[in-house]
Amino acid sequence: MNKYVERLYNGVIKENPTFIIMLGMCPTLAVTTSGNNGLYMGLTTTAVLAASNFLIAALRKAIPDKVRIPAYIVVVASLVTIVQLLLEAYLPAINELLGIYIPLIVVNCIILGRAESYAAKNSIGLSLFDGIGMGLGFTVALTIIGTFREILGAGSIFGFKVTPESFEPISIFILAPGALFTLAMLTALQNKFKLPSATNGSAGNSIGCGGDCSPCGGSTCTTNREIISSKDDIASTKEKVTAITTEENQKQI
Repeated sequence: MNKYVERLYNGVIKENPTFIIMLGMCPTLAVTTSGNNGLYMGLTTTAVLAASNFLIAALRKAIPDKVRIPAYIVVVASLVTIVQLLLEAYLPAINELLGIYIPLIVVNCIILGRAESYAAKNSIGLSLFDGIGMGLGFTVALTIIGTFREILGAGSIFGFKVTPESFEPISIFILAPGALFTLAMLTALQNKFKLPSATNGSAGNSIGCGGDCSPCGGSTCTTNREIISSKDDIASTKEKVTAITTEENQKQI
């Protein structure tokens, strides 16, 4: 697989920031009252994420290590301000719909996490595609959650009525508790079918830490898992060799 395409696949499927690593929960829970809201928030975040990865990768050798986090925040805050002004000028309806959650993109842990763990260590091209991939994965996740909540809570999809008149909407799903219920149900399904996620350490996945985010916050990668696996294999081989040698020595005695 082409390394640029791999970055897109990684963000959308392999390490989806919402369903797999479970980052960016604030907008995931707060904004996804409908499919439209999830889509708009995801695309806005994608624009900031791609641009911030691009700039941070370009400046990675010029940013002093001791002040890298404040530098990342300045870059991200500048980009968020630009995006917000563009939305106010050309898409005021979307700007009003998302409201306070546009400025909060500055502290979205997905953006800062990718800046620290990937963009600061890789080339401009790969970092750009990594940002696009993670942003698209975030968009897909928010749209799915928003659509699910909209169907159950309002009987519609993207504003279009799809349920019969006899259907009684479950209004709690478009309220704040509905976000928690929806995410809990989707996570429960992931765990039930042993799909990769941050809450399912028993799943056979390729996350470096095996899906347990408590010690690392989900920042490790597939390479780490391969290294750990190879070390375990080496240790196991050494134990077998030692056991065989000991057994042979005992027979000679």
